[in-house]
Parts: sequence; C-alpha cells; structure tokens
Amino acid sequence: MTDPELKNFLNKKVSQYNCNSFIEHDPICIPQLFSKKQDIEIAGLFAAVFAWGQRKTIISKSRELMQLMDMQPHDFILHHRESDLKKLSQFKHRTFNFTDTLYFIHFLQHYYSKHNSLEDAFLPKKNELNIENALIRFHNLFFSLDDSPNRTRKHIPTPARKSSCKRLNMYLRWMVRSDNCGVDFGIWKKIKPSQLICPIDLHVERVARKLGLINRKNSDWQTAIELTEALKQFDANDPVKYDFALFGIGISER
Repeated sequence: MTDPELKNFLNKKVSQYNCNSFIEHDPICIPQLFSKKQDIEIAGLFAAVFAWGQRKTIISKSRELMQLMDMQPHDFILHHRESDLKKLSQFKHRTFNFTDTLYFIHFLQHYYSKHNSLEDAFLPKKNELNIENALIRFHNLFFSLDDSPNRTRKHIPTPARKSSCKRLNMYLRWMVRSDNCGVDFGIWKKIKPSQLICPIDLHVERVARKLGLINRKNSDWQTAIELTEALKQFDANDPVKYDFALFGIGISER
C-alpha cells in the first residue's frame, strides 16, 4: 500500500470509528456523563487510569466510583468530609485500591483548591514540541505531596521510566482534540493537538506494525513517538486522530 493509499484508508477508518456509536462501548462514555468542565476532567482521569483490561469492566468500575461520589466528582473532591470517604473503602479495580483512591482524591482536592482546570498541570512549555516533558512534570507534581504512597506510582506513568503512557495519552486526546464528531471533548485550548502522542496499546501496536508504521521491537515511549511521527505524515496538525482508526481496526476487524 502506497502512502497516499494508506492515508486514504486510515482517513476512512477515522470517519468510521470517530462517531457517537463509538462512545457507548469505550471508557470515554464516563466523562460523557457530565457537562461541567471539572467533572469531565476528573471523571476522564479516573476512567483513563482504570483503562486496562476489558472495556466493559473499566466502564462499570468507573461508573461505580462516580456514583460513590454522588455523580458530582468535582464537588465531592473539594467538599467531602472524612465520613464521606468511608463509602469508598470497598472500591477496587484490579490493583487500584482504597489507598490509591484516597491519594487521588487528596491530590485533586489540593490541586483544585488552587486551580480551575487540570489542563494547567499538563501544559508544555513554549519551546516543547510535544507533551513528553509535560507528562514528566505532571507525574512529579502528582506525587509531590508528603504522604504520596509508593504503591500508587504505578497508576501514573511517566516517559522518564520509558513507559508508553498509553492511558495518559488517551486522556489528553479526550481533553484536547476538537472536531464535530462528538467523541473527544476539546475543552483544553492551551495544548495543541499536534503536541499529543498517540496512545499505543496491544491493538494499536499490532495494527501499526502490520501497516509498517512502527519498527521498534519494544513497546515503550520511543515507540509511541515513532508511531506519532509516522502518523504526522498524514496529518501533522492532528496525528492522534488516527488512534480511532488503528484501535477500531484492532478491536473490530481482527
């Protein structure tokens, strides 16, 4: 397949999967439950962090946590009492347990008491072409509080540990990308879609390798960079839109 043919093929797949019918069976359906910006940010962060394993379970556990927060996560984060946290004690998703839940709430309360939007925690600096260093800074900020548990660090990846940061890259796609398709939110305006890195999971990796978009043997941060650079050949301003195509092909057309 020539480059123009591949671009045309991927664009058709983006159009096929970047649509409302995609939402119901994807973790993005959780932040889609909300209209308040901060609720979308918080619900999206939890849904993205939980996004490993079966999508049905990810969605179910994310919805459960939102219900435990009375479907008002921003208000709960800022104004909960100690007694309100007790009902969260039995919440668990895979290796994410009560200790992790408490620290996430603690960090978010500390952060939102000083900031209006979580976007500011992910901002690249003026001379940075992508969000690599911003993700490293976010990781460091997230664990900057004195009582940060060591065990929680596995839930917030960082390029500094060579992680592909699939879940955070997906979260940033949700918040930053803006189009008329109704899937991604586009509520963050200070980060450019061209600065995003394509989320790379098993499905995306398999399809990307088959299409010759990546050659690295490992699946790490540099592989995610390699994939994104390849996708920029087709759309330099919005390369991560092709996440819809690669993931959709991988899930639906095995």
